[in-house]
Amino acid sequence: MCLSKAYIERSGKRQLVMAEIASIKIEGGKLRLRTLFGEQKEIGANIREIDFLTHSITLENLKGCDVCDD
Repeated sequence: MCLSKAYIERSGKRQLVMAEIASIKIEGGKLRLRTLFGEQKEIGANIREIDFLTHSITLENLKGCDVCDD
């Protein structure tokens, strides 16, 4: 199964925001990340890059993430 992980880069290091992402939906200027089992996280961010080979999503301008220190 090809699920992805979302990361934010800070000070040259990648920090995991969410793993096992099955879909991303853009709603009202926010991203809604959803796993295969229905777990959701809504955050304010932009997608900088999606790498299908490594199943990784790099985010930028992160706001409102309860996992990350803004």
